[in-house]
Amino acid sequence: MGPTSFQQPSGPRPEARPPRRTRRCLLKGCERPFTPSCPQARYCSDACRQAARRWRRWQASQRYRASAHGKERRRQQHRRYRQCRRARLTTMRRSGPTATTAAREGQRPAVADEIFSMRPCARPGCYAVFPIRHKHAQQRFCSSLCRLALRRVLDREARYRQRRRRWRRQHLRAWHRAPDTS
Repeated sequence: MGPTSFQQPSGPRPEARPPRRTRRCLLKGCERPFTPSCPQARYCSDACRQAARRWRRWQASQRYRASAHGKERRRQQHRRYRQCRRARLTTMRRSGPTATTAAREGQRPAVADEIFSMRPCARPGCYAVFPIRHKHAQQRFCSSLCRLALRRVLDREARYRQRRRRWRRQHLRAWHRAPDTS
């Protein structure tokens, strides 16, 4: 939505507008009260908006790394790294006897009781990762505080959209009424 979608319709304006209510910043760790500049503002400042943007990029990379394609790309990256490291070690060994040999790399042993995967929290700014038992689990938040904070914002935005639809419907009805010819 651009800035024009928040403009009030032209016509007689009421004398006194009710003051806007303060709300809490959605970003975890900030949660400061602020007066919103537009009806759907979620964050108190530019710094919080940028932190939320960084969190969204982090979460997108987590989702990509968990996908099959992301895992394959990571394997290829590790393979290239190991090849370069081997080449570096062989050149170091050739250069002289003073070169130290590093410990060999290997795969970590799998833990038998680890039958769950990890999922990041869905609240902006929350980098907590929690275990889930199966991939179809519905849990999206690390705690009830994160869940309630996002629920509060989504409910407020749904109420705002509902009010906008109701206002639009009323004004369209008034505009489309047949003229009085009596």
